[in-house]
Amino acid sequence: MMKAHLVQCAGAIAALAIVSACASGSSVAPSTGGTGVQYIGTSAIPVAGAHPRLRAMPGYPAIVPAVKANLYEYIFNEYDTYASIFDYPKSTAQIGQIKGAGGQGCTNALYGYGKKIIWNVGGPMQIDEYQVPKKLLKTLTVNYSFASSCAMNASGDLAVGILYGGSYGGGGEVVIFKNASGSGTAYKTALDEEFFDGYDNRGNLFADGFTGDRSGFALVELAKGSNKFVTVKTSNSPVFPGSVQWDGTYVTVFDQIESAVYQYTVSGTTATLKKTVQLTGSGDCAQTWIVKGLLFCGDAGNNNGSVFKYPAGGSPIATLTGNFDVPLGVTAAKK
Repeated sequence: MMKAHLVQCAGAIAALAIVSACASGSSVAPSTGGTGVQYIGTSAIPVAGAHPRLRAMPGYPAIVPAVKANLYEYIFNEYDTYASIFDYPKSTAQIGQIKGAGGQGCTNALYGYGKKIIWNVGGPMQIDEYQVPKKLLKTLTVNYSFASSCAMNASGDLAVGILYGGSYGGGGEVVIFKNASGSGTAYKTALDEEFFDGYDNRGNLFADGFTGDRSGFALVELAKGSNKFVTVKTSNSPVFPGSVQWDGTYVTVFDQIESAVYQYTVSGTTATLKKTVQLTGSGDCAQTWIVKGLLFCGDAGNNNGSVFKYPAGGSPIATLTGNFDVPLGVTAAKK
């Protein structure tokens, strides 16, 4: 019953409402910064003990392989606050900050380190492109009250997910900006709230979220060349939507409640679970980002960034330390 309570009461990806009491009558304190919105993850405030699943995180040693130059990782905090910049594996300490960023991020790679740029869905209607490490290049907008996610395909198109609201009504839409420019084209989905999206290596776009007032998880797909999203049935039952990303072999969906990455093969409208990568020691990974051999997590529960082996999973091999305010999103790019 605890999981059901979390899904009904806790914040989801950018669950926008100013924090109010749930049906139980208890209230959840908002973050001190940003828009005052709830956020991408399942836990409500970024301290150990604030979430029923959380435990104080032990100190993990930083396992630092041979240094590679010009690699940057970004942990995005609460919407409209800031992004914390890192250069792991050179160091686990924060090396910079992008003010006004937050929420979720993506880059011009399906997985691994993008080249030269990142995108940030950092506010209700604002999508920013940065040249690494932090030079603002341009801004796109959506005609909705809250954008929630982003993903890029190999052709440079940018897909932006919509949590809810706006002149188009409802929520759960995905807006695709051809060549990452212009005003974008909106596509309806079966989702009431869109949480995360990601392209596969064939140019198919997947997104997850909830349907029916958070009555159930759903995965949807816009096949390359199609103009209509279809619902994809998963062979297992994810509990709480998490990142959707191609990992080089599989379409993956992260389950925030279970702290697990589900690896799928997709045929038609069926996604068959091939393997589960279990993470341990994390508090509440919201967005995750996969690079070769590693997975980065914006850990709202432990108020830091965690680095895991992938696809091995298990406990973190390093902890990224710095200034955080409800870590939500993560991506990575190089010069």
